[in-house]
Amino acid sequence: MAGLSLGGIVFLAVLVVMIVWVAGIYNRLVGLRNRFKNSFAQIDVQLKRRYDLIPNLVAVAKEYLTHERETLEAVIAARNQASGAEKQAAADPGNAAAIQGMIAAEGVLSATLGRLFALVENYPDLKANQNMMQLSEELSSTENRIAFARQAFNDAVMTYNTGRELFPAVLFAGIFGFQPAQFLELEDAQEREAPKVAF
Repeated sequence: MAGLSLGGIVFLAVLVVMIVWVAGIYNRLVGLRNRFKNSFAQIDVQLKRRYDLIPNLVAVAKEYLTHERETLEAVIAARNQASGAEKQAAADPGNAAAIQGMIAAEGVLSATLGRLFALVENYPDLKANQNMMQLSEELSSTENRIAFARQAFNDAVMTYNTGRELFPAVLFAGIFGFQPAQFLELEDAQEREAPKVAF
């Protein structure tokens, strides 16, 4: 230390404080990003549950809806498309394009499920079927869980986006690769409503 002047010591102290400060900003952004990714994982769990219920629902309905094959096939196709889009979004919840693709696929699935349940209304024996009632109740419960998980995800995204846009983090967010996260918003007002599954 004998070779360092007072100015050199002050410079090193300021440099260390700056490094610690920037590291703190980086660590906070990492924490916020991980929080919204975890929130998406909770949506992922509920969507997988939903996707697992749909084939069972279609199998029960198939016995009664022999003349409605096109609707049943559309439900399965929409389920498969939504499942694929969900897997892409789950791989990178920060990818806005993947989130938008999942939102679109979920909208198609909700619409086709709505058509299926409208058909079910026309078949009293199917409406009264115990398996159909149980599956419908499970699907309704899952839709509610998905809605709560979406809200938690959007809250985490808002916290992350706010954290990366506040000064001084905004100075470093782009440098460190922290891109804005995409909210999980449904575009169509009809998509905002869960499919009606009560009999």
